[in-house]
Amino acid sequence: MCDVLIFGGTTEGRKIAEYISRHHISGYVCVATEYGESLLPQNEYVRVSHERLKEEEMCGLMEKESPRVVIDATHPYAAEVTRNIKSACHKAGVPCVRLLRESAGAEDGTAVEHAVYVDSIEAAVTYLEHTKGGILVTTGSKEIGKFTRLADYRERVYARVLSLPKVTAACAEMGFEGKHLICMQGPFSRELNEAMIRQLDCRYLVTKESGSTGGFLEKCEAAKACGCELVIVGRPLQEKGLSLLECKRYLAGEFGLSGKTEVALVGIGMGDENTMTVGGREACRRAEIIIGAGRMAKAAAKPGQDVYCEYDARRIREYLTEHPEYERAAVVLSGDVGFYSGCRRLLEELKEFQVSLYCGISSLVYFMSRIRKPWEDVKIASAHGRAYNLIQGIRSNPRFFAILGTGDGVSRLAETLMEYHMEEVTIYLGEMLSYPEEKILKGKPSDFLGYQGNPLSVIYIENPEANEITVTHGIRDAAFVRGKVPMTKEEVRSISLSKLRLTKDAVCYDVGAGTGSVSIEMALMAREGRVYAVEKKPEAAALLEENKKVFGADNLTVISGLAPEALEELEAPTHAFIGGSSGNMKVILQLLLKKNPGIRMVINCIALETVAEAVDCMKELPVTDIDIVSVSISKSKTVGRYHMMMGENPITIISCTGKEVEEG
Repeated sequence: MCDVLIFGGTTEGRKIAEYISRHHISGYVCVATEYGESLLPQNEYVRVSHERLKEEEMCGLMEKESPRVVIDATHPYAAEVTRNIKSACHKAGVPCVRLLRESAGAEDGTAVEHAVYVDSIEAAVTYLEHTKGGILVTTGSKEIGKFTRLADYRERVYARVLSLPKVTAACAEMGFEGKHLICMQGPFSRELNEAMIRQLDCRYLVTKESGSTGGFLEKCEAAKACGCELVIVGRPLQEKGLSLLECKRYLAGEFGLSGKTEVALVGIGMGDENTMTVGGREACRRAEIIIGAGRMAKAAAKPGQDVYCEYDARRIREYLTEHPEYERAAVVLSGDVGFYSGCRRLLEELKEFQVSLYCGISSLVYFMSRIRKPWEDVKIASAHGRAYNLIQGIRSNPRFFAILGTGDGVSRLAETLMEYHMEEVTIYLGEMLSYPEEKILKGKPSDFLGYQGNPLSVIYIENPEANEITVTHGIRDAAFVRGKVPMTKEEVRSISLSKLRLTKDAVCYDVGAGTGSVSIEMALMAREGRVYAVEKKPEAAALLEENKKVFGADNLTVISGLAPEALEELEAPTHAFIGGSSGNMKVILQLLLKKNPGIRMVINCIALETVAEAVDCMKELPVTDIDIVSVSISKSKTVGRYHMMMGENPITIISCTGKEVEEG
């Protein structure tokens, strides 16, 4: 008993046998030779026979094995066998699926440029009777005897046949021997075909249109490269049936198979095939389906491969799960799989699949080589689809690289650089890297004002005057532009920021920001986050803007207005510092907790009334981790030969965290 009865003898038949074996479907495979039997898997799921069967014997086998489906995977030229299989299936009442070889070359005008099509081997011989020059015959030993009609066949014809003793002896009896008899097992690469044609000085190559798995395309390419004319014996039948992939899809539906797809995550470089690694190119070639963003997937796919244009990791997982007929899939990613790609998310989603990674050439590596710059000490960032403080990166790093991702990205960056008085940095811009439209430009920020380029762009910036920013808080008070606006002093600021527990991507509010000393330090610490400095006094807001430029805090936004109204339209904060509330302490805290029930907050109080108000709020509002610190700072002052300690106003620092109360 078996589930699938396969009449094989072709590469496609072997692949279907391997497919059902991997999925533990019982199968019985019939082939015509012992050699064909040796190529097939034989295990508890697949049995193989090399006996040639007539129609009656096929009927008997079907009655004995009771298969659910019969697959005819015989050679395209085995017309009589195909008719017998169809007839036997009809009599046995078993569904018959004709597995066709994929046609190769016939649709590609360049591949068969030097070709003559004939209907039969006899017609090919007739055509060659009126020609001169060597002939490489690759149609097999079965009909090689027909070439003896050529008067000078012993000198002209080179027969390439299987390396079987019976075949060799039969060919020798007909006069094909010595260098005119080539006994080898295919398939043959283009290079090997080309070497044979040149070595034997053949002007003609006779072949059947045997499909891509039969090496037809490789013969076409070799013949074209050598200026050798192809004599193609066309298909005897215009058959209807399923491709290899369609047959797998049919079996997957028939037997309810689940996915066992091998998935290759392939970095395809910049887009040009030459920027792919050999391993990545081979992984794509072996795949039955190419998956990825439209531009990349279509560029990587070859004829005969399915394409699914999608980059969302969850949808890719769902698609592969729903299509178990794909045994090998390649998900293509631009550049390198480990450089700002979707690989991390795909690895999380495809845990149930067998996943392999193939590195590619990243935009960083490619671009730096094009402008002849080393990159081992370059600060690397990406502003493509994500927030990143480019100004801080450029200000604090002498060599800076970033992926932009928008057509006006370099123009907007150039404007911002000039706004922050960084006009002398040098910008290198790369667009459409590796494509024929590739463009590489160099200049100062002023050269890129108003520039509209391609979204596929990267920048490299050199800033000789870069200064590394302190990684902790502690900017000197004298470094700020102050005027007559109150400012949180250096020592108090350090304690307050410590209590705030900032993260690198924090979203911060500074309520009652004054000169912005706390805002600036928050912005420099939370480099990948955002800071909103809220200040009601116009002169203080103006000083905030000045300090923003002095420190290059491009992730700081100044909000002119009074809290809580000025806070309502802002994004939800993760952290908040309240240096002044103008009597609105409770409503400000209530709004902050509404926006983010788990927010971290620090309140600085000078007046005792403010301390009392804040403490009452701590009792009433849903907060925890409450901490109250009274700070008295004295700083030295020189009086003649002596130093006297002068006391600053005492400050009460109150910190807390929202409770994140769950509904219900």
